[in-house]
Amino acid sequence: MKLFMPLSIAGLIIMALSCTDMSAVNERFVSLANAYLGQLIENNPETATWLGDHRFDNLLSDQSFEAIQKELKRDRDWLDSLRAIDTSYLNVANRIDYQILMNGIKFSIYRNDTLRDYEWNPRRYNPGEAVYQLIAHDFAPLAERLRNVKGRLQAIPKLLMDARANLKNPPQISTETAIFQNKGTITLIRDELNQYLEQVPELLEEIKPVQAEAVKALEAYDEWLTKELLPRSTGDFRLGAEKYRAKFNYVMDSDISTDEILQRAETELDETYSELYETAVPLFKKYFSPDMYDATFSDEQKIIRMVLDRLADEHPTADNIIALAEQRLRECEDFVRENNLVSLPGDPVAVVIMPEFKQGVAVAYCESPGPLEKNGKTFYVISPPPADWDKNRMETYFREYNNYMLTDLTIHEAMPGHYLHATHANRYKAPTLIRSIFGSGTFTEGWATYCEQLMVDQGFGGPELKMQMLKMRLRMLINVIIDQKIHTAGMTEAEAVDLMMNKGFQEEGEAAGKWRRACLSSVQLTTYYVGNIEINDIRKKYEKKAGKDFDLKKFHDELLSFGTPAPKYIKVLMGL
Repeated sequence: MKLFMPLSIAGLIIMALSCTDMSAVNERFVSLANAYLGQLIENNPETATWLGDHRFDNLLSDQSFEAIQKELKRDRDWLDSLRAIDTSYLNVANRIDYQILMNGIKFSIYRNDTLRDYEWNPRRYNPGEAVYQLIAHDFAPLAERLRNVKGRLQAIPKLLMDARANLKNPPQISTETAIFQNKGTITLIRDELNQYLEQVPELLEEIKPVQAEAVKALEAYDEWLTKELLPRSTGDFRLGAEKYRAKFNYVMDSDISTDEILQRAETELDETYSELYETAVPLFKKYFSPDMYDATFSDEQKIIRMVLDRLADEHPTADNIIALAEQRLRECEDFVRENNLVSLPGDPVAVVIMPEFKQGVAVAYCESPGPLEKNGKTFYVISPPPADWDKNRMETYFREYNNYMLTDLTIHEAMPGHYLHATHANRYKAPTLIRSIFGSGTFTEGWATYCEQLMVDQGFGGPELKMQMLKMRLRMLINVIIDQKIHTAGMTEAEAVDLMMNKGFQEEGEAAGKWRRACLSSVQLTTYYVGNIEINDIRKKYEKKAGKDFDLKKFHDELLSFGTPAPKYIKVLMGL
């Protein structure tokens, strides 16, 4: 007995020391992470505003070349500090956050050092969002928010001077989009801001001169974009295979490779096409005469197209699309509640028209308040078709976003998609804001596309909605193909549009808009499918583990309880 006593005491001492070391290392990591995030927030006032940290609402980010180089050096220094941490001592949650933070900093370095989008992306310098954040969200008294708007207006001339100094040879499509969006920012500041200023007349004399100077600077910038930058905008919008692959790895933070995801998308495209045909046949018989089916049953594409065209006849207009989206949102929420699919926190959400300065890239998006915001409201934002489109293209836009497709879009963007996910994510509590600031687009879009499948599988919307969901799935798969092949294999606009319209049954207006979006945003279009694959895989593993005790609502609530890490980390956190 005496022989083993000293060893037991020694073992206890070692265990105690290990626990002390573990605690110290975890505290060290949290301290370092918070210091890094604090500096990042201070240097990015727009990010701070979104998060709900309003200390810097009167400032804009410094976009000068000197500031970008300082950021690059800071990131490298922080990377060295984090590498000194022995991750074997970190608990599971901190180990995951460490990996997320390291990936985020490395991607920041890659953007500034290799991609260098400050030289070719003029949209980076648009101050519209920074002003819009302050007037659209009622997080403080209007007078306080307008005084901060004044500060941001005062910073606009310098921002635009930095843009002139930094921009070298952008792609033509980037400059054209920047010109379009800059005009929207001019409208926002010159015209739309007035309705807020009129509510606080005592500030008119103080802010009006600053407003005029900002508009003057934006108008001069518009002329520079149009007359000087556009003629020399001959850069290649294609990222190239090497840069695409590196960016893909940072953005996805997944074990799936670019080659695998392309192969899977091309294979599943044919499988989804077959399922779409099987869904279309009974609808064809419902909407058309039996004789017509007998004459066309061997032409799968014709049957699918005729059914989709019939559904597209029921579509919104510019006058009623918001009201119809609000109705669809209520219907989706009622269905989720009645079928006990996932917990509903009940945070407010409003359907609104997309501001002009943000149009020209995506058709819709969800704008949720940050995790530090108190009593924030979520916006489900829908873009009208561009005003310069002709009547025919305008019609194809609304046929694409017909009543059934609008339902699918509402599921994706709002309920139970992005809006519901964000309300759950903002309730996640952690020692740092890593999972908010470096939130995974793969998880975010994967959840939203999974929700499209979920609602249809649960019987919502009938076969008509299933047709649109499958069409959206074709779109998701085609997005992977065109995203990768445009940027790595020289796919032309004609080839991309042909694939979208003939294999994906998209209207001409949608195809034209998606070509532009794919050119402007490499990799992002692929996050939907990668995330969808991974979340479906998580559910399969969870169901297998739970067996007969599987509970759908419990699964969804747990899935959404970890903030927004990449799906591969969710698997670890759920013990899969």
